[in-house]
Amino acid sequence: MAAQEDQIHPIVQRRPRIGPRLSQININVWRVLVFFLLLGVWWLMAVVAGQNFLPTPWQTAQAAVAVVKDGSLLTATRDSLLVFIAGFVLSAAFAIPFGLFMGGFRVFGATIEAYVNALSAMPRVAFIPVIIVFLGLGYEAKIFIVFIGAVMPILINTYAGVLNCDGELVEMARSAGGTDMQIFRKIMLPGALPYITAGLRVGASLALINTVVAELYTAVKGLGGLLSIYGNSFRMAQYFVVVCVLAIIGVAVMQTLKLLEHRMDRWRYRGERT
Repeated sequence: MAAQEDQIHPIVQRRPRIGPRLSQININVWRVLVFFLLLGVWWLMAVVAGQNFLPTPWQTAQAAVAVVKDGSLLTATRDSLLVFIAGFVLSAAFAIPFGLFMGGFRVFGATIEAYVNALSAMPRVAFIPVIIVFLGLGYEAKIFIVFIGAVMPILINTYAGVLNCDGELVEMARSAGGTDMQIFRKIMLPGALPYITAGLRVGASLALINTVVAELYTAVKGLGGLLSIYGNSFRMAQYFVVVCVLAIIGVAVMQTLKLLEHRMDRWRYRGERT
């Protein structure tokens, strides 16, 4: 008995919280309730503002059926998703390795950090005329506009993640004879994963916004083109259908990245135990 009492129990860190645990409530019920609350607010605003200015949810649903039947919405969604996915994947494929390289080689990172911050502060819309001059009005220009919109938050978050890795673990690994590559693979990269996933989320939201911007400034196609056409002709019901589709795409992308984050967390903790 005394031996059992003398056992040292590890301290388990818990996330701070306010209110009940998520496991104690059904979060899906709350989401459904908030959804119907938003529909009620939308309907009330449409009644107050007038249905010619703001369509009701029912009018928007009817317009959605019409634009789906004529095929215009599906074609525009396909075009926008092609631009969005291509630009976002290219930005992640460039920004993550480059941010890891900046963080892993401190001299290189400290040298160009100021230039990266300067590019991040610049409004990407200012580059659109130059992009159109060199790449035209086709898919190449749209994809590049999405790329420059999403690349900076992913790059900066990846770089910050490597810089904020646990310094004590790094020193312990060096004292144990760990090589630079082992330290980078076992400590720096797993420690940077939360920052990388946060950067991917921010980059995805900016990529979706820049997809619409690119379609407004270049060839009028995709969901951005439909927004321009419906907005200029004041067809507000169809306009809000496009807005809802963009919101649905945004939610789907964020949920996908959230699932990816959970999988990367498992790999991260498994890597820390090995």
